[in-house]
Amino acid sequence: MKEFEVTITETLQKSITVEAATREEAQAMVEEMWDKGDVVLDADHFVGAEFSCNDGQEIEADKPIEVLLVEPGQYARMTTIGSSLEDIQKVVGGYIQEAPFFRDPVTLVCNEEGKISGLPLNRAIRDDDGKIIDVVAGTFFICGAEGDHFSSIPKELQKKYEEKFKKPEAFLKMGRSIMAIPTEPTAANPKPDRKAPGMEL
Repeated sequence: MKEFEVTITETLQKSITVEAATREEAQAMVEEMWDKGDVVLDADHFVGAEFSCNDGQEIEADKPIEVLLVEPGQYARMTTIGSSLEDIQKVVGGYIQEAPFFRDPVTLVCNEEGKISGLPLNRAIRDDDGKIIDVVAGTFFICGAEGDHFSSIPKELQKKYEEKFKKPEAFLKMGRSIMAIPTEPTAANPKPDRKAPGMEL
């Protein structure tokens, strides 16, 4: 199966009668009228359409990707998920939101409505100075970012982000600020079979 891009070009045509000394002068006069908006073409002047198509490209099947899965109350862990929209929505439990917080070629994918839906707070996101800039609610994952597509997290960055999000966090509100406190898992993680929701057999 291939994916093709078909271009449709519609043609409108209208004749304008002008008096001029030469053909070039007549054309220049009409071009000036066109530029000023004195000549308008509409649907009544439609004379046809042309269709052109590129050579197409093969549609790649959705490939599993390796991600760092971060669940509330659990250690972060590497796992494999499907890369289709449906698979990703199953992982985060709803509509997805991409949050490119990091300088590395990775991105964070979470539930778009996590906070307003009352999902449990999961992990804090910090800037380079360690200041909390956001808190993600609900399950999220870290993956590679390649243009418009999600990809496996680069192997050389897996350990860095595993350490960054390894421990669960509890949150304490202090006035207008919030504090994130590392905690132990609330329950044992599932066996590391490298599968996650969206990869059911």
